[in-house]
Amino acid sequence: MLALVTGASSGIGLQYATALARDYQCDLLLVSNQEKELGEVAADLASQYGVKTIARYADLSLPDAAETLHDWCVAQGYVIDILINNAGVFFFNPYCETSMKRIELMLQLHVMTVAKLTRLFAADMCRRELTEEEADTRICGHKRMRGYILNMSSMSAWMAMPGIQTYNASKAFIYNFSKSLWYELKPQGVGITVMAPGAVDTALFGLAPKLRKLAVNLTVSIPPEKLVKRALKKMFRNKKADTPGFLNWLATPLLKHTPDWVLFLTMKYIGKYQK
Repeated sequence: MLALVTGASSGIGLQYATALARDYQCDLLLVSNQEKELGEVAADLASQYGVKTIARYADLSLPDAAETLHDWCVAQGYVIDILINNAGVFFFNPYCETSMKRIELMLQLHVMTVAKLTRLFAADMCRRELTEEEADTRICGHKRMRGYILNMSSMSAWMAMPGIQTYNASKAFIYNFSKSLWYELKPQGVGITVMAPGAVDTALFGLAPKLRKLAVNLTVSIPPEKLVKRALKKMFRNKKADTPGFLNWLATPLLKHTPDWVLFLTMKYIGKYQK
């Protein structure tokens, strides 16, 4: 199988690429806007796990990025079995102090590019006919499907949180978009799964090491490698959506009804525990 992973040169995208090569022996089409790092990652994964790796430099925040990438795959004869829409950005900023360029970048990357890549590659997957051998293959205990798509949302999709207003709105789009498509694609033999984790244990949020450790112990935060392992299992089992962590799962319905005073208190102390 050939897996296309966006944002594959670092972070969670690199974890996805590594797990697919190591645990599932998937060949990889790795896409990122970090050209040097991408080439190094592709060479390293090919050497370590004996899979075919293709590095494709691309800026997925451009308006025609999805069409350009898909057209290139078709021209090269690459048949994408797995699409991991992982590429994303995060920033915490008052909306009126955020440049138009950054707003456009986030919305293009999280909304338009995800929607377009899903549309283009899902259509290819729906038309595909599996060979008899492929149809008999079982992955994670389930029969292989015509194709798999994994989209990355966030628990922030349910949060009205000042400072991340564009981020959480874009993640809400990904969540509802993916769940709706699950019903459309399942009868076609194509799986789509959306992951909505809480905090992921990276340096992204700027938390002090002690707080990061506490968050992991409380299952509010999840290590990237653990998130990826769980996400891929959910994807191959064609689960519609998943939010890792019992406390996160428990808190999800409450986030929609967070009192205003809690949000104002959060705004007041948001920088207190950041580096």
